[in-house]
Amino acid sequence: MKNVVVTIARQYGSGGKTIAQMYAQKHGIPCHERDILRLAADDSGINEALFGEVDERLKSGNLFGISKKIYTIGDLIPPSSPDFTSTQNLFNYQAKVIRDLAEQGPCVFIGRCADFVLADKPNVVSVFIHAPHDYCMEQARERTAKNVGDLTKFVARTDKFRGDYYRYHTGHEWNDARNYDLCLDSSKLGFDGCVEAIEKYIEVRFK
Repeated sequence: MKNVVVTIARQYGSGGKTIAQMYAQKHGIPCHERDILRLAADDSGINEALFGEVDERLKSGNLFGISKKIYTIGDLIPPSSPDFTSTQNLFNYQAKVIRDLAEQGPCVFIGRCADFVLADKPNVVSVFIHAPHDYCMEQARERTAKNVGDLTKFVARTDKFRGDYYRYHTGHEWNDARNYDLCLDSSKLGFDGCVEAIEKYIEVRFK
């Protein structure tokens, strides 16, 4: 379907990752998420483990605070700098990989602030998948053996991390509809319906 790149941000339990994978499989295009860390490591020469460790530190700590390190296109810190392996530069290399992959052809990105990183690209469609709390909890229960109390905390913590991560690197609110072309409630549309809605939007926008 045309030379369109789709970015998908999602609440935990909304099925956003599944929807992204379904869309990519249907159209025979790549779907990128965690592989971006490996590619960024290959590109930068920085150990891949550092990229994963930063995510875990951010999830468990208060490194975000109230500060922001808003991404700027092409903003890479050289190896000679003591900040070469900083949180900011690790994100910069992920952003570089996202932009390089988007140049290669149509694909789907899950998370990683890809909508913001590619905001200047006219062929990008940004989507936010959300659903009511009860629906997200029901979906989450199908994927984990956690008890209700632990699962509730896990879902809340995961969404908080995603919001903090997005705010830190973009300066915007992760769940603000104004950041996206489409905001879809998966509990009302279903996964297939969300895929179809994305396709219909692309059809109308790029006809």
